[in-house]
Amino acid sequence: MTEPTYPDTPPPQYPASPPQYPTVPPQHPHDAPQYPAAAPAYPTATPPQYPTAAPPQHPAAPPQYPSAVPPQYAPQQPPQQPPRIPAQGFAPPPAPPQPPVLDPTVDIDPHTGRIHLAARQRGADATAIGQLVLQLPHFLCSLAVVAIVSLFLPSPVNLVLIGLWIASGALVFHRPTEKLLARYLFRMRPALHSELTRLEPIWHQVTAKAGVNPEAYDLWIEDHKSVNATAAAGHIVGVTRYALDTLPAAQLAGVLAHELGHHRGGHAWATLLGYWYSLPARFGWALFRFVAVIAFRIASVFSLLGALVVGLVSVVLVVAVAFSFPPLLLLLVTPYLLAAVGRRSELRADVQAAELGFADALIEVFHGFLRDEEEAMAVAQRENGGRDVRPGLGQRLLSSHPDTHTRIRRLEDWRAAAASAAR
Repeated sequence: MTEPTYPDTPPPQYPASPPQYPTVPPQHPHDAPQYPAAAPAYPTATPPQYPTAAPPQHPAAPPQYPSAVPPQYAPQQPPQQPPRIPAQGFAPPPAPPQPPVLDPTVDIDPHTGRIHLAARQRGADATAIGQLVLQLPHFLCSLAVVAIVSLFLPSPVNLVLIGLWIASGALVFHRPTEKLLARYLFRMRPALHSELTRLEPIWHQVTAKAGVNPEAYDLWIEDHKSVNATAAAGHIVGVTRYALDTLPAAQLAGVLAHELGHHRGGHAWATLLGYWYSLPARFGWALFRFVAVIAFRIASVFSLLGALVVGLVSVVLVVAVAFSFPPLLLLLVTPYLLAAVGRRSELRADVQAAELGFADALIEVFHGFLRDEEEAMAVAQRENGGRDVRPGLGQRLLSSHPDTHTRIRRLEDWRAAAASAAR
């Protein structure tokens, strides 16, 4: 790498002697400026006088400040519109009826919007236990029928049949099986979306008052022209379409609260469980009567004496089986006892609905029942020539529901007792 070449420029020339400065100082004037001997006179005016008033007096007590409670403002009322005067000859259209508003007091946490669920969602009260005990003769008779059928099967299979039948009672609590029973045994159907639009808000409020999960039950509809509801199986609450369309919201809530009382008391599943285990006995009795009637008709074709013999043999056979198997004798009084327990369970469900705040609504529903019963009785009397058509003693003893007057009186007694306890 080659080094760069620079031009041969001569260095600058500096002077050889220093510069010459002047040695004579500059001449200044000898006369100093003349200043005035006396100081200028300034005005001697007095300073301005300020007011000497006393300072303001402050109150001895501390000032009162408003409390932490915010001021209450009156709600703004909408401006009152002057009434419209209809034109001559024209009447204003009637206002549409407003549906009644339910009581909004439910046990809901205002901070989270959650319903406070009760620790005990359902159980079995005395009437449910009584129904199971009274169904024991039917269970034993059904067990005898299943055992007789199992005699025609080989040894391992007959025991399996008896065990499967005993374990089949668990199907009562199986929700798909419950839906099949509700559809084909109770003649109900699932509620449509338009029906749920009215039914679900009322049901949610009833369950909120009771502290029950509303999703634990299914709402079904029964297409029947009467005011009625049903607590079917273990998780189904059914109401008639007529009740859904005609009852006000408060009365419909009272009806649903009554059915919820059946579920919470265990009445629904106890009744269905007893009915399930009595099916073999009912089937065996129906088969025996069918064979006896056929034999009696065949014998009566040939002679009257043969028919009498067949009838006598049937009666003797029934009596012999009844005395050889004593539980059959209880079947003579079991229907009356079951009906009495059923009436008691209805009254307990009424009280549970009243405890949720629906006593007045149920009383109104029962007064509607009274009007319908009186109209039906008047029609029946006209059709029967004015004869008395009221149910007899046997019909009243076999009825699973108490008469309407008794239910109204029990609710009124409960309401009076609750009012006196609140004082």
